[in-house]
Amino acid sequence: MTDEPRWLSGPELRTWLNLTQVLIQLPAALDRQLRDDTGIPHAYYQILAMLSDRPGRSMRMTDLARVVGTTTSRLSHAVTSLEQRGWVRRSACVTDRRGQVAELTDEGMAVLEAAAPGHVAEVRRLVFDHLTEADVARLHEITAKLLPTLND
Repeated sequence: MTDEPRWLSGPELRTWLNLTQVLIQLPAALDRQLRDDTGIPHAYYQILAMLSDRPGRSMRMTDLARVVGTTTSRLSHAVTSLEQRGWVRRSACVTDRRGQVAELTDEGMAVLEAAAPGHVAEVRRLVFDHLTEADVARLHEITAKLLPTLND
C-alpha cells in the first residue's frame, strides 16, 4: 500500500502559486530592466556582481556557477561572452590546474558600477518598496530556511 500524498492545504496552495509567479516574473522583470538600461542580461550582471564581492574580484568557475545558480556549461558560455567584452578574465587555478578562475577586470567593474544604480532602483521598486522592515526580516528568515534544501 502506498502512502497518500501530502496534498497542499488551501493556504499552502495559494502561497505556492504566489511564490511560483514571483520566481517566474521577477527574474524576467529584472532582465528586462537591465537589458533596456545597459544592454546586458541579468545573468551577466549576477556574474559581475558575484565576482565584485570576492577577494581579488575572482572565483573558481565551479563556485561561481553554484552561487549564480547555473550549470558550469552555461557559466562557461556566459564567461566567454564576458571575456570577449573585456569584462572578465579567465585563468587556470593555481591550486588545481584542472580548475579555472574567473576574474572581474577593471572594465567589468566599471560596467557593473554603471549598471548597479538602475538595477538596485528596480529591485527596490519591485520588492522592497512593498515590504515593511518586519516583512524583510521574515522574508530573510524564510529564504534562509529554503536555501539549504536547494543546494543538496
